[in-house]
Amino acid sequence: MKRLWIILISVFLISFAILGWVGIEIFRQAPPIPDKVVTTDGGVMVAEHEILDGQNVWQAMGGMQVGSVWGHGSYVAPDWTADYLHREALYILDDWSNGQYSNGMSGEEKAGLEFRLQELVRTNTYDESTGVLTVDPIRLRAFESILEHYTDVFANGNSDYAIQKGAQSDPKRLRSMTTFFFWTAWASAANRPDNNISYTSNFPSEPLVGNYPTSSSIIWTGVSVILLIASIGAMVWFYAGWHKDSEGRDTPDVDPLVGGVLTPSQKATVKYFLVVSLLFLLQIVMGIITAHYGVEGGGFYGIPLQDWLPYVVTRTWHTQLGIFWIATAWLAAGLFIAPYICDYEPKFQKLGVDVLFGALLVVVLGSMGGQWMSVMHLLPGDLWFWFGHQGYEYVDLGRVWQAALFIGLLLWLFLIARSAVPALRKDGSRSLVMLYLLTTAGIALFYAPGLFWGMRSHLTVVEYWRWWVVHLWVEGFFEVFATVVIAFLFARLRVIRADHAAYAALLSGAIYLSGGIIGTLHHLYFAGTPTVAIAFGAVFSALEIVPLVFVGYEALENIRHSNARPWLVQYKWVVYFFIAVAFWNLVGAGVFGFMINPPIALYYMQGLNTTAVHAHGALYGVYGTLGLALMLFCMRAMDPERKWNTKLLAFSFWAINIGMLLEIMLSLLPIGLLQTYQSVSVGYWSARSPEFMQTDLMQFLRWMRLFGDTIFAVGAVAFVWFAVKLMLTGRSEERAGEDLP
Repeated sequence: MKRLWIILISVFLISFAILGWVGIEIFRQAPPIPDKVVTTDGGVMVAEHEILDGQNVWQAMGGMQVGSVWGHGSYVAPDWTADYLHREALYILDDWSNGQYSNGMSGEEKAGLEFRLQELVRTNTYDESTGVLTVDPIRLRAFESILEHYTDVFANGNSDYAIQKGAQSDPKRLRSMTTFFFWTAWASAANRPDNNISYTSNFPSEPLVGNYPTSSSIIWTGVSVILLIASIGAMVWFYAGWHKDSEGRDTPDVDPLVGGVLTPSQKATVKYFLVVSLLFLLQIVMGIITAHYGVEGGGFYGIPLQDWLPYVVTRTWHTQLGIFWIATAWLAAGLFIAPYICDYEPKFQKLGVDVLFGALLVVVLGSMGGQWMSVMHLLPGDLWFWFGHQGYEYVDLGRVWQAALFIGLLLWLFLIARSAVPALRKDGSRSLVMLYLLTTAGIALFYAPGLFWGMRSHLTVVEYWRWWVVHLWVEGFFEVFATVVIAFLFARLRVIRADHAAYAALLSGAIYLSGGIIGTLHHLYFAGTPTVAIAFGAVFSALEIVPLVFVGYEALENIRHSNARPWLVQYKWVVYFFIAVAFWNLVGAGVFGFMINPPIALYYMQGLNTTAVHAHGALYGVYGTLGLALMLFCMRAMDPERKWNTKLLAFSFWAINIGMLLEIMLSLLPIGLLQTYQSVSVGYWSARSPEFMQTDLMQFLRWMRLFGDTIFAVGAVAFVWFAVKLMLTGRSEERAGEDLP
């Protein structure tokens, strides 16, 4: 066991040292933000501070929830970087050819103009000593033309983009925002000093300006695939030996939880699970509305919903509510399990649980209200940043709500620790308890990077810290916490021995974190980062997939556990939800994750519906399903002697999982693959354009999502009905019955 602790600690320290060093390089080599942009004939295109002013305008409107920048954001509106870059290129080519570029020019003549264009946009004319970027006057004329287009889009609305009328109508703010889009496009095409690739490693794909995949993207993709195959081979060899050594357990003849008395704090977690149920349903409603905006951008079945609940708000709430209900389920499960660790309840524990519940409600309701007010332009001055919408996906909530959530997580850590620390004196379960404490601390503390940027921070810097939260917090420490919690639950039921559970959890944690920590960088390939991010991100994101290939072993072990003794049939559907977690870990996180993770794949796929495939399969499939499983376990443990009639629960299980699979296979995946083909063959801008996304075929595939969404929603309602009725009345149906298969 000691050797495993050394391995885990070494993995942790070395990985964060590398991630930190790469972070320093990212900050040092981030694309410069010019103080001014002027033309060679003395014109002023961008005034001082205007780019950061424009970034703030974009953020307050919803930022990444209104299209995307550098591929990060939502999917209905364009990627503004690619859109600006393509519009600028076409304007310049048409200007040079007197409008003949798109009509009547030979291929040789076009090639000559395109070569001239590439010389113009790829030559880096930024003067570091003065902070001034000097451009050709034609780029100012292109800017004015694009500004006119964006003014029409944001002031008058655009149903193809699901952008409501009046999204932004202030001329000064519109100009500032367009300068921000110009800067992201400039950084994506201008070569780094003394190099022949752009600040974003030539992303997005745009043949007109010479944006093609870099050699680093291709080479490190090959390395990642080779490493993946080799690592899977090594893991096969290891698992073949280790699983023989891990056998042996002494499962009791009766449920160890029978006869136990719930503590006041455990009873107090019921209200958490009721809120989880409500937020789960509300997230689904927001998802339905958001998806419908893709086919009817101006309303909802003829209702002008955009006027008071625009797409940017519904998508913000859809993604944020997913984080909220999943996190709440996990927090509640942690609080419920805490008294089992040391077999007693510390003084005032229930008070702490109640205070934390109130704080969570304030954060959820306050942040949602603030985001709506920000998008509707109801927050004056800089209040949008503090109480409204920060504009960064998954961490959209205002800074005050962010800080309050972090304080709440620290309170949760304190409540867990005061129950768990005394149990460290017990020899038999010391390692498992220590792991439980450390993973709890990881969840609480690693939300802090979301506070590390300011209102006017560089976009590349923000992206680095944002993915610490989205990847490390959710995909890293949540993953390890899940492993530890499942191990602890089976140990508590005495299905496996505590030392075996600790060994398995330590090993799994070391394997997950060995790829997961540095693998954060695979989100940052094209966010204005140097090629070192591609190298480390590609290699270690491949290692992230390796343990997911073997989750079938985990599923098999769970099935064996559920059949160990007759009384374990009461936990059958808890175990089935654990098995579903294993399935989605393999498919949603593993298969669909690696589909987009290699640099050359992400170069063409980033921000397409292939990203949504991975997001739905991993965020709900893994973490959401586990949240429901933990909720079920806690409800089962609240009264282990009561028989459940599980017909409704069984229906919900299959409906939810089949619905999610159909949503992906019938709609999201086909759309994403067609977009990928368009991105490779034409350009990234085209894959995101309304000319492509509003074709009859794409609209048909969007409507096909209705089948999976409906089945999923019905299953979710069935689950919530079962859970809420059980918690409020103690009955799973009108009459109590026996557990049914």
